[in-house]
Amino acid sequence: MIDRQLHRSFSVVVCAYTEERWEDILAAVASVRSQSMPATETLLVVDHNETLRMRLRAEYAAPTVTPGDGGEVRVLANAGPRGLSAGRNTGIAAARGEFVAFLDDDAVAERDWLRYLAAGYGDPRVMAVGGRTVPAWASGGRPAWFPEEFDWVVGCTYRGLPPGKVRVRNILGGNASFRRTAFDAAGGFATGIGRDGDKRPLGCEETELCIRLSKALPHALLLIDDRAVIHHKVPEARAGFGYFRTRAYAEGLSKALVARSVGAGKGLESERRYATRVLPAGVARGLRDAVRGRERGGAGRAGAIVAGVLTTAAGYVVGSARARRGAVTFSSGPISPVVSSAPSTPAPSTPASARESPRGAAV
Repeated sequence: MIDRQLHRSFSVVVCAYTEERWEDILAAVASVRSQSMPATETLLVVDHNETLRMRLRAEYAAPTVTPGDGGEVRVLANAGPRGLSAGRNTGIAAARGEFVAFLDDDAVAERDWLRYLAAGYGDPRVMAVGGRTVPAWASGGRPAWFPEEFDWVVGCTYRGLPPGKVRVRNILGGNASFRRTAFDAAGGFATGIGRDGDKRPLGCEETELCIRLSKALPHALLLIDDRAVIHHKVPEARAGFGYFRTRAYAEGLSKALVARSVGAGKGLESERRYATRVLPAGVARGLRDAVRGRERGGAGRAGAIVAGVLTTAAGYVVGSARARRGAVTFSSGPISPVVSSAPSTPAPSTPASARESPRGAAV
């Protein structure tokens, strides 16, 4: 049971970039405002889309400070370069809460989401707490060929992560929270590693940050509590094999950048166990289901796992080659306490070769 009297000050950051997700954005904010432990505020950060920003400002223009109504909603412009990392950093800079939580703009949180995240911070060494992300397939159900081991392709918790409340190397960015002081110690999300709308489905920015945080604070604890649940929408366009391959390749690129930033030892520590234990078990399970006729799509799942591994490995090889040629730049640093009310001009990137101790990377 969670302590019903527990309350911690949470700022919830939701990053948005397109009006095509208008209803999803409203649903995400509504789920935050209906939490059993109310958030202090919801920060909607809009990524270089002035039309969307003005529309959201009009939507949430009415005062929302009445006790128990779910807290204030503030709409901000991304004050950095285009992309999810800079948007999150803008939200962190503006946050008033002791803790900062992140929710995807196409996800909804269950009612006790914040309360379970908050419960993880009883130990002062805990610097980050994540939760479980469940896919909400727009098509009505999981494709028979889509292996649960690859649910990270659609931004969800995947088979192979430990259940319960456990210590982890990194949490998943779409369902995450941090102490505000964690960013004082480690800086913000590295720009360039993560997503820029849907142009290139990269990821791993939260992995790079969490490893950097553990280096800055060696005694820090990072946890996942799978009771802190959100439901992440998976549109039909992302449920096809073409997107599966594209996202797997992009993950390989991203892993190469993380390894470049924090070293291959830490950057691939969890991935080695996943590749040598979880995935072979998934292939065996799929083939066994196919032979026994016990579950539809077993052979397809086994084949998708093999294809996913090969495609991710190809992306990693290409990303590593680019890094060796110096064809990457990366940037991470302290969070500025000042947030502009209007979009700012992106800061120039710093060449990797010019940085003595790189912290993030970008293709």
